[in-house]
Amino acid sequence: MPPSKRPLFGPDRRASVQSEEHAAQEIDALLGNRQKGLNASSNLSGFFREAALFTWALVATIIVIILATILQHRSHPGQPTKPTGKRNLIFMVSDGMGPASLSLTRSFRQYKYDLPIDDVLVLDHHLIGSSRTRSNSSLVTDSAAGATAFSCGKKSYNGAISVLPDHTPCGTVLEAAKRAGYMTGLVVTTSLTDATPACFASHVNIRTEEDLIAEQEIGEHPLGRVVDLMLGGGRCHFLANTTIGSCRADDLDVIKLAKEKYGWNYIDNRHDFDALNPGKGIDNLPLLGLFAGYDFPFEIDRRHVIDTYPSLEEMTKMALDILEEATRNSDQGFFLMVEGSLIDHAGHGNDPAAQVHEVLAYDKAFARVAKFLRKSDIDGVLVASSDHETGGLVTARQLHIDYPQYLWYPSVLANVSYSSEHLARRLRDKINSSPMKGKELKKYIKNKLVQNGLGIWDSTDAEVQLIIDNAQSASYYFADMISRRAQIGWSTHGHSAVDVNIYGTAGSSDLHGNHENTDIGKFLRNYLDVNVKDITEVLRETKVFRTADNGEVGWTGRIPSEQDIESALRYHEESQDNTS
Repeated sequence: MPPSKRPLFGPDRRASVQSEEHAAQEIDALLGNRQKGLNASSNLSGFFREAALFTWALVATIIVIILATILQHRSHPGQPTKPTGKRNLIFMVSDGMGPASLSLTRSFRQYKYDLPIDDVLVLDHHLIGSSRTRSNSSLVTDSAAGATAFSCGKKSYNGAISVLPDHTPCGTVLEAAKRAGYMTGLVVTTSLTDATPACFASHVNIRTEEDLIAEQEIGEHPLGRVVDLMLGGGRCHFLANTTIGSCRADDLDVIKLAKEKYGWNYIDNRHDFDALNPGKGIDNLPLLGLFAGYDFPFEIDRRHVIDTYPSLEEMTKMALDILEEATRNSDQGFFLMVEGSLIDHAGHGNDPAAQVHEVLAYDKAFARVAKFLRKSDIDGVLVASSDHETGGLVTARQLHIDYPQYLWYPSVLANVSYSSEHLARRLRDKINSSPMKGKELKKYIKNKLVQNGLGIWDSTDAEVQLIIDNAQSASYYFADMISRRAQIGWSTHGHSAVDVNIYGTAGSSDLHGNHENTDIGKFLRNYLDVNVKDITEVLRETKVFRTADNGEVGWTGRIPSEQDIESALRYHEESQDNTS
């Protein structure tokens, strides 16, 4: 073949043949120069030398194969390593936080505090992988199915609280940990009856059964009481409907039941929280702290009322200190689930200012846990992920039909003093409490809410009129005013199917890379070395019936229809504006 016709970088067969012939000639020449008449001793010595070299090479190869097999076995997500001895596990959930939330918050923080571009969040130092989030019923999961993947290590339908598609309960890692002798805890900034915490300590067929969830969480459960510490919101589902502030459908006083039947210590305010003494250890437990009627305020709003609500970091630290002291003299450690719940709510509201403050609050709580583990004498690991992304957030927005600007402005977010949800509530309260209309109402919105609340001084009459015309959903319009000026985009008020990040400290290497969300659930049970399968069998053997409008139903509540599930997801979004 002429040189011009040979493939580029392809082998030259003629050159290869010539090289082989040349090499053979060199070997013959070398052999021909060997001394003749070597004695038998020399031949024997050469034989043993070659045999030894062969044996060494064979042993080395076997060792390499064995080591490679061990390493492959350790890194396989289906066969993770099992630790030994006493240990603690903290699992953190950043509800609704996708990768773009980190980009948004990182740039905001750098601008707000005049930090260099290489200054990153604590979370960034612990990024180890990513998670695929689809549920059994949809490529886009809800929080219930997402948390069931974490708690049970199984896929289920949207709306399911630790039950499978056939409506049978699946044992959770928290329940298995409790049975194995671990102390257990839940810390959240939403209602303790909301999907994520519910999936670790209860089983219902549809997430809207929050009254039933509250009962199971305090101990009305086939396994009895499985949680030792709960801090968060949701007081209304624990109060009898004859009590101010209740949202229960019946007159059952769950708080009274918790205290009298299951021995819970109960607190409901910041003063009592601050008075807790972690040094009392086991005497604190079981501890139920309900600090909000339903959800906590957004962090951007909570900072104005810090004497009413503890922060996520403060509750996390308190839980760690109490559980550490309570397990000091035991053979087992503790399992704690901590959720940055309101990142999701900010995403539902498409409110970027609320979102960055929620992510920063979560980052502080994560840092607190990482610090605790570094100082602890007990082995432990922190694993964190999101159940899904909310809002379809992107740090870019094309405002006009012509070519987009390559810009987004953190300064717009830095000017915001309150969440859009808070400002919308103030607007509704003002309209309901006074006859303010026309120019007076427009002036109030423009000066008190938009300028003082959002830090926006160039609002238009059209924007203000939109807020007046849509007062019941004004939070969306306040949020859009921020997003447009910051050039931040959103694709939905619901969830998206984007992969979410996995974070971890030393000991979480089995979760490196990309995984199904169920792999995270399997890691949790494996790290604690607990038997979730046995818990599932006990739960499925339980035959308890409850009275409902349509007769008796099983202890996991009624079987939902497709319409029920759709209504549950709408109910969740509509209940975002429910803080007290």
